[in-house]
Order: sequence, then C-alpha cells, then structure tokens
Amino acid sequence: MLQAPIEGYEDAIVVPPINANNFELKQTLINLVQSNQFTGRQDPHNHLRFFNKVTSTFRHPEVPNTTIKLLLFPFSLEGEAWIWLDKEPPRSILTWEDLVSKFINQFFPPLKTTYLRNEIVNFLQKPNETFNEAWERFKDLLRQCPHHGFSELHQLDTFYNALNPNDQEALDSAAGGNFLDKIPRECLSIIESKSKVQYLRSRVIDSRMSTNALPSSYSPSHSFDL
Repeated sequence: MLQAPIEGYEDAIVVPPINANNFELKQTLINLVQSNQFTGRQDPHNHLRFFNKVTSTFRHPEVPNTTIKLLLFPFSLEGEAWIWLDKEPPRSILTWEDLVSKFINQFFPPLKTTYLRNEIVNFLQKPNETFNEAWERFKDLLRQCPHHGFSELHQLDTFYNALNPNDQEALDSAAGGNFLDKIPRECLSIIESKSKVQYLRSRVIDSRMSTNALPSSYSPSHSFDL
C-alpha cells in the first residue's frame, strides 16, 4: 500500500529555535506588516525598507531581531510573491541574509541591477543641470539599486568626475584643496552643504521671479470667503 510522503512539506524558511519564555508575535505587529504587503509588482527595496522599519519596533532581549524578521516576512507577502516563497525548496533559507538575497534576485532581476550599475558608473551632469539637481539625481540612482556594491569613495569619485569644471572647482575650494583628498564623511558633508545652499538660493530666485510676474494691479487680499 502506498504511503503519503512525509518529507518535502516543510517551509523554505528555517527559523532558529526560540528558547525565550513568554515570547509571541503580537497580532498588532502582524497586522502592521500586512498593511503593506508585497505582491511582486512593487519595488522590492522599498518593501524591505518598510519591513525593516516595522520590525525594528519590536525587540525581545532573548530573541535576535533577524529571527523575528524570518518569522514575520511571510506575512508581508501576497499574490505572486507569496507563491514564489511557497515554491522555494524546503529548508533552503537559513538566515535573514539568505532571504534578502533570494528575494532581491527574484524581484529585482540581475539584468536590472547591471543596467542601474552602468547608469551609476556612467553618470554625468546634464547641460544646464544645477549641482543640486545632479546630486539628487545621483542619489536617486543609488537608492534604486542599494546593492550596487560601490564603496563610498567610489561613489564620491564618480559624482565628482561627472560634474562640470565650475562645480568641481567649487568643491575643491570648499575642501581647501583637492576635494577627493578628504575622507568620505567630509566629502559628503561638503556636497550636502553646497547642495542645500544652492537649493535655498534657487527657491529665493523662484520666489522673486513669481513676485515680479504679478500684474501691477494685483494687491494681496487679506479676507477669505468661508
């Protein structure tokens, strides 16, 4: 007589044994995780950011946060994403790092990673693009591919060499010499400071232009119709 198989029905995620007393996942935490479930169509990096933020709010002195994440992650999936996890081989995900790696490889294909890495490497400031606009665009590329693998120094070198001569000179001047001779933290501080100043300056200019564009007969009203 044939017997039903007893193997192959285990979950893909292996959760380490939990020996803590009185440990349980609160339903409120599960509900919070389920409030923004990943279907397979959204940005997987944004989902991981949200998930990490939510799970960081729950701490237990005897249970590692990574174990809590392994327990909760399935609750954050639905649809196509849930089917993917359900089809993963039993006991094939042993750590949180394993899970993140498989999740990203599934929903952020290597081809897309290669494309974005090339966009980062070949980044150039556009004609008529301000320093602030270029910096924000560069950061957006990095955010879209947080697993790009480039060091801070490599990122700063790429951005500096992508700038027009005037902006490079401004960074060198702010650094009191060769900008790239500074440590990454100082370089980043200089860039952010210059970007903020330029952004605020552009806001002031835009405000003045808007004011000057008002018709001469215009006078502000101080009454409101309710």
